[in-house]
Amino acid sequence: QVQLVESGGGLVQPGGSLRLSCAASGNIFSRNIMGWYRQAPGNKRELVATVSLGGNTNYADSVTGRFTISRDNAKNTVYLQMNSLKFEDTAVYYCNKAPIIWSMPYDYAYWGQGTQVTVSS
Repeated sequence: QVQLVESGGGLVQPGGSLRLSCAASGNIFSRNIMGWYRQAPGNKRELVATVSLGGNTNYADSVTGRFTISRDNAKNTVYLQMNSLKFEDTAVYYCNKAPIIWSMPYDYAYWGQGTQVTVSS
């Protein structure tokens, strides 16, 4: 059974920070690259960061230098530290497994409920 539970979102001013957490079931976490995705109103879901089982990370250009993804393999949890937040970071954020190659599709059947991040003054 797949479980993905995101938390940590909220309302923050531009320039502020948030830390998102995602508790994932073991059967998805322990064997996969994990990623954080986001979807803004009217937009497609986009991949923003990935972390491999060994801790290697990759980021979308729009968040490089501001966001940091990490994972705790003992807790089956993946995190997203978001700093210097901008208006355009406003979206619902989701975690899920991530494709091996960034450009590969990620139309997975199951997604969690996500957590809303709103950047507003």
